[in-house]
Amino acid sequence: MKRKKSKKRTKRRSNVAIMLFFLVLIFVLFDQFKQLNIKETAVSLLPNTVSRDVQNYTPILQKELKEVNLEEYTLVLAAIMQQESKGKGGDPMQASESAGLPPNSIQDPEQSIKQGVKHFQKALNYGSQKNVDFPAVIQAYNMGIGYIDFVADQGGKHSEEIAKEFSLKQAEKNPEVYNCGGDKNNFRYPYCYGDFTYTTKVTENIEILTASDTGKSGEFKSVW
Repeated sequence: MKRKKSKKRTKRRSNVAIMLFFLVLIFVLFDQFKQLNIKETAVSLLPNTVSRDVQNYTPILQKELKEVNLEEYTLVLAAIMQQESKGKGGDPMQASESAGLPPNSIQDPEQSIKQGVKHFQKALNYGSQKNVDFPAVIQAYNMGIGYIDFVADQGGKHSEEIAKEFSLKQAEKNPEVYNCGGDKNNFRYPYCYGDFTYTTKVTENIEILTASDTGKSGEFKSVW
């Protein structure tokens, strides 16, 4: 009888220990999940966070740039994509118009990246020929190669004021198209051709991408 009681006590203790173990495990897992959820929520609330889609496209950007010996500009193109689309849609580089097509005609992200790289390369090479600064090249991605000529005639250095002048000049050529949709409250109005703050925004994206880089040293190089 004593042996049976001893076995029952041992079994009860064993069951209690197992239950306690699982309770502790559940508590730890729940706490970790809660902390993870809080972190993800906090990240989602941060302003100007880099899109995960842009991060996912970065290897393709790097590959395409490497083929034209411009791999060091991977960060810049990622920042441009962030500004253009946050990596969304079939034309994440918003490169259709640079190919002479209507907006969003390209519906293949890889084709969009190829065209975006081609457009950037053209602006970079032409900017070098015209001896303009690199911010002017970035702005030319948004406003077209003609912006480089305009900056070159203004001394070769980009500024938002020069971008405004160019925008207004272009908008006056076709006011029915470049009128900010008739919205006078639009921050660009009346400079409705392109975005005169484009280089500033892309530069901010570069800073964010640099901060979010997870230690892949050598992948991105400074171009400023």
